[in-house]
Amino acid sequence: MVIYSLSLPLADASHPCRCEAPVRRAGKLIFRLSGCGAYRSAARGRQRQRPADQGGVQQVEGLSNISVIRELLKKHDFSFSKQLGQNFLVDPSVCPKIAELGKAEKGFGIIEIGAGIGVLTNELAKSADKVVSFEIDGRLMPVLYETLAEYQNVRIINADVMKYDLNELFLNDFKGLDVAVCANLPYYITSPVIMKLLESRLPFRTITVMVQKEAARRLCAPMGSREMGAVSVAVNYFSVPKILFEVSRGSFVPPPHVDSCVMQFALREEIPWRPTDEKFFFRVARGAFEQRRKNLVNSVSSALGTDKKIVSEAAASCGLSPNVRPEQLSMEQFVAFSDNLKNALK
Repeated sequence: MVIYSLSLPLADASHPCRCEAPVRRAGKLIFRLSGCGAYRSAARGRQRQRPADQGGVQQVEGLSNISVIRELLKKHDFSFSKQLGQNFLVDPSVCPKIAELGKAEKGFGIIEIGAGIGVLTNELAKSADKVVSFEIDGRLMPVLYETLAEYQNVRIINADVMKYDLNELFLNDFKGLDVAVCANLPYYITSPVIMKLLESRLPFRTITVMVQKEAARRLCAPMGSREMGAVSVAVNYFSVPKILFEVSRGSFVPPPHVDSCVMQFALREEIPWRPTDEKFFFRVARGAFEQRRKNLVNSVSSALGTDKKIVSEAAASCGLSPNVRPEQLSMEQFVAFSDNLKNALK
């Protein structure tokens, strides 16, 4: 795991960019990049160039300009990865809204997941006290070095957030700060990342994410609706979700095949439901939706490898019909069914 710490004073042309010798801390190599003033915020819309005889390079003029982005990526020999679901947000009207609604303000630290080329990171860093941004693609580190060189309150972690201990960030990076999450999530990792954040039970003030519209509808599906699934149960269990606004596919480079939504999760300070065994409750919820064409009893019996009669009796003791489908249940009914089935299996 490599951590790039972008704590850069704005230097003049006589101080070229340099990478200090790496330091190993807690088994991680930390590179501190210092002394580069060539690149200022793309959002300023200004252009600055160091004298050619001093090896200067041209500042990124605007990260909402597609030609500038292509030139920047070409310079670093970067090609988009389909495997990582890379679509970089370039609409200049979207990132300021995400930053504002996502609590990028004084007294807040922001965890960003998926820095990309740093468009949203720039907006977050303007207003938040500190930004710690995860980017799994190491090829983007030189790009981010350039686009974020102005900011002293940004730390980029070149790592998979799914394998990172977020408790460490709270202890070491956000002392005395409220913490919120902002993320632009690829479709393939949307549910795993959201579940990691929710199940961590860390005191996030809000979690604001941009996901594909289809995923947003599923995540925000209320209990008892046809759109709900196992992830909907978990989301509603831990939080109150809502869709904030839509983002068209033309707002990205390269443009995806579908539109997106920015949505937010307000974490429940106290969870009103108390299943006897929370782990078993979520196991039942996942099993209930593994085969959507089956009813609740058949799905859970098959998923858990449990006698159908036992599952049917557990459902009946909650007043549920033997043919009820899992998407028809309320949270209270799911909890009661899980508790009854757990007791029956003792």
